Amino acid sequence: MLLPIRIYYEDTDCGGVVYYANYLRYFERGRTEFLREKGISLTDFHDKGILFVVTKVEVEYLSPCRYNDLLLLDTQLTDISRATMTFRHSIKREGSKKELVRGAVVLASVGKDGRPIRIPEELKKMFDG
Repeated sequence: MLLPIRIYYEDTDCGGVVYYANYLRYFERGRTEFLREKGISLTDFHDKGILFVVTKVEVEYLSPCRYNDLLLLDTQLTDISRATMTFRHSIKREGSKKELVRGAVVLASVGKDGRPIRIPEELKKMFDG
């Protein structure tokens, strides 16, 4: 799933380069929209007592993104296990094939007490096909 992201002044450091931690915010947007596109509401799962928490993040900064760039964030679900989902993220400038930033985020399924639980089958089935 591709998500366009415009870089605003507020996203950058004093050199006009995207502040490194902001990529995690972009990844979060990408996952949220990816799930929304699949018809998955995290709020509905939260109401059932199922939460998804980030347990691991990897980011590779290959080339800087700058103020006013229009980026395309590609988000894909690459693995779903009994209790985790792994998402891959890739950022390129619009119209370019050059990857600027890439990363992976692992989410764990937990109950409201914070203990790991199985990802519901109904959720897994939404990713089949």
